[in-house]
Amino acid sequence: MRLFWKLFCSMVAMTALVCSISGFLLIDGQFRSGLDAQAEIAVTEHTILRRMLLREMQFSRSFSHADVARLAEDSAASLSRGGISFRLSREDGQTLSGIAPPATSALTSSLSQTQLGWEVLRAGSRFYLHTASPLEAEDGTLYLETWRDAGDLFSARQAQYNAFSYLLLGLILASALAALAVSAWITRPLGRLSEAARQMAAGELSRRVAVSSDDELGQLSRDFNLMAEQLERHVGELTDTARRQEDFLHAFAHETKTPLTSIIGYAELLLSRPAQPQLVRESAGHIFREGRRLESLSRRLLDLFVLEKGSFSPRPTEMASFLERVGAVLRPTLEQAGIRLEVRAAPGTAELEPDLMESVCLNLLDNARKAVDTEGRILLEGAPTAGGYRIQVSDNGRGISPEDLGRITEPFYMVDKSRSRAQGGAGLGLTVCQRIVALHGGTLTFESTPGKGTRVSVDLKGGDGG
Repeated sequence: MRLFWKLFCSMVAMTALVCSISGFLLIDGQFRSGLDAQAEIAVTEHTILRRMLLREMQFSRSFSHADVARLAEDSAASLSRGGISFRLSREDGQTLSGIAPPATSALTSSLSQTQLGWEVLRAGSRFYLHTASPLEAEDGTLYLETWRDAGDLFSARQAQYNAFSYLLLGLILASALAALAVSAWITRPLGRLSEAARQMAAGELSRRVAVSSDDELGQLSRDFNLMAEQLERHVGELTDTARRQEDFLHAFAHETKTPLTSIIGYAELLLSRPAQPQLVRESAGHIFREGRRLESLSRRLLDLFVLEKGSFSPRPTEMASFLERVGAVLRPTLEQAGIRLEVRAAPGTAELEPDLMESVCLNLLDNARKAVDTEGRILLEGAPTAGGYRIQVSDNGRGISPEDLGRITEPFYMVDKSRSRAQGGAGLGLTVCQRIVALHGGTLTFESTPGKGTRVSVDLKGGDGG
């Protein structure tokens, strides 16, 4: 059953139940108040008649039943104008005076010697207020009974019931119309949410719903839109990740194909021709260089895998001595190539994993080495910042064009492919550097001017600046 019909039926049923109970209780309350008033009148009339009889009987104890009967007729005559009827009877039920009740009753048999009681006596479709009390005479106990027509009271109640039934029907119809409007008002936003959810399931991730109120339904719409935004963002990220992975696999296949083809080609050349020292040396050199490229590629891929799956524990590290150690690792190689390395490190502390960060610095210095020519200059700097510590690697090499600068951290991307391959590069060094810096909660930024050089900045968090 749909929510719309649940709300509609519940509201109509509740309205009908409340109105019917309230109406019938009100009518019944009015009826009982009227019945009590009529009963009070009937008891009062009966009491007056009874007192008149008792007063006359007190003057003479020799009154017989017949005398009491005559006296009762005379006394009741004065009250007959109010529509009261009476009967005086023996204990055995024999009528001495008056008329018999319109219906049989056991009221007299249930009374004590001094008790006065009343009841509603029904005779067919008519109703009476029946009152009775005992009288002590010389020759036994007599019973005085009176009754008054109460049919108007019961007829009025039935008329009220009939009128209220029509009123209740009108109220139910009115509540049904109101329930239709309220149910539609409540379920319309839910319908829009349901339609939006179906469209999102069909692939329309940009679908949103209008927020038209500040109540719970409005909050639900806002939460739905927030969920949709998060879902669209996550799906976009997954799509982008899948695209990058696809690009990575294509680049990997391309990067491994070239050295393998070269290795296989030179191996076939050695196998197909007589051994010549010059040919062997040249072929072995090519096989060695391409093998080194494959080795570098596999090592970089392993680094990426470890960074994705592993964890590390940073610790406070004094950066001046750290950068001096890093510079000392590559200084001999750079000097041999005619490249001058200068280290300027100010005192300061940063939270890092030394081995991983050393790998970052060595990669950046090695990239600078590949970018400069003989008589080039590389500067390794370090200085505390407000939030941590900054490492910078600058060179006066060839620089990087703006279109290449935004892609240099992509896997397998190389600015100068031929030069990089000749130097054993695989296009993964900066990708690894970026992952390591991200693990430290830092940032890696590049500034470059073609023909003038490049500056790479590593901003680390957690330093104390001292």
